[in-house]
Amino acid sequence: MDNKVFSEIFARAREQHPLVHHITNYVTVNDCANITLCAGGAPVMADAREEAGEMAGFAGALVLNIGTLNPGIIESMILAGNVANERRIPVILDPVGAGATRLRTESTRRLLEELKIAIIKGNAGEIGVLAGADAKVRGVDSAGITGDPVTITRTFARETGITVVMSGATDIISDGKRILLVENGHPRMGAISGTGCMVTSVTGVCAAVEKDRVMAAATALAAFGMAGEQAAAASKGPGSFKPALFDAMAALAPEALLAGARVRSA
Repeated sequence: MDNKVFSEIFARAREQHPLVHHITNYVTVNDCANITLCAGGAPVMADAREEAGEMAGFAGALVLNIGTLNPGIIESMILAGNVANERRIPVILDPVGAGATRLRTESTRRLLEELKIAIIKGNAGEIGVLAGADAKVRGVDSAGITGDPVTITRTFARETGITVVMSGATDIISDGKRILLVENGHPRMGAISGTGCMVTSVTGVCAAVEKDRVMAAATALAAFGMAGEQAAAASKGPGSFKPALFDAMAALAPEALLAGARVRSA
C-alpha cells in the first residue's frame, strides 16, 4: 500500500483545521474534544435540539456517538444529521453498545434508516449485531463474533452503502468493494476508556477533508494507532498513557505516516 495518500490526507487535516461537530457521550466528551484538537481539527459539542441542526450546518463533519444514550439525544442526532445530509457533510456514527440493549440497537437502526451515514465505526460485536451476524456485546465491549470478520464487514458495507470500520487488533475497513486492514496500535489502548470514541473523532477530522471514505478512515486509524504505539513506549501504565497519547497525536507529523502506517489491502 502506498502510504503517500495517508500522509497527504493527514497533512490537509493539519492545514485546514476542519470543524467537527460532536453529539457524543459525556464519559469521553473532553477526550474527544482534545484528540480532535491534537489531530488538527476544531471540536464543537452541541447536543441541544434547539441548536444541533444549526451547528451541524457549520461543520466539516458530524460525529454521532451513542455511548450515553437517551431519547432526546437521538432526536438531536436526527436533526443534526438531516442538516448534514442536506449540505453533504459526512456523518460518522459510533454505535457504542449496539446489541447490548434494545434501546441501543433500535436507536442505531433508526439512525441508519433515517440518515445517510458516511462511515460507521464499531467493535466486532457492535458491527456483527448490526450486520445480522452471530455476535454478542457486553456493556459497551465486544463479547465475540462468529464468522469471518472481513466477510461480515464487506457484506454489511455492500448492503448498506456505508463505509464500515470494524475495530480490533487489526482494524477492518470496507466500502463493499475495497478492504483495507490497519495494523497500527497497541494493547494498552484498551486499558483506558474512550480510545474507541477518540478514534471516531479523528475519523471525523479526516473525513472532513477527504471524500474517499475508505482512505479517510484508514488515515485516521493508522494515525491514531501510531500515536498509541508511541504513547505506550513513553508511558508506564494507564495513568501516564492517556496524556502521552494526546502528546503523541499532537506531535505526529504527516510525514511519519509514510513509514509508520501499516495498512494493507485484503
